[in-house]
Amino acid sequence: MNMEITITPAAAEKIHALKNRENGILKLKWDTEGNGCVLNGIPTLWYVDEADPDHDVLLQTNAMPILVEKPKMVFYDEAVKIDFSQEANTFQLKSANQMLNGRMAFRNK
Repeated sequence: MNMEITITPAAAEKIHALKNRENGILKLKWDTEGNGCVLNGIPTLWYVDEADPDHDVLLQTNAMPILVEKPKMVFYDEAVKIDFSQEANTFQLKSANQMLNGRMAFRNK
């Protein structure tokens, strides 16, 4: 499956401000912690040291490379946008069809 991710300038600026080290990489994580079921996952931004070679694929975006868990790509639309809402002070993941997560967390891992 091909997936296209766009990162808005506001989101890219906030990601650069929040990351706590230069040698990490951004990851779009399908977080199921506390949800019990893979279907109830929540898209979350993680800043990690390295890719999980068994699960992650590296995608190029307009702003920076991002890791996505290959088995979880089925849960996303083909084209998604990572944005940052100044009003809500939170990241958002959206597609042309829907808001996938209007309050997406950012975690340094």
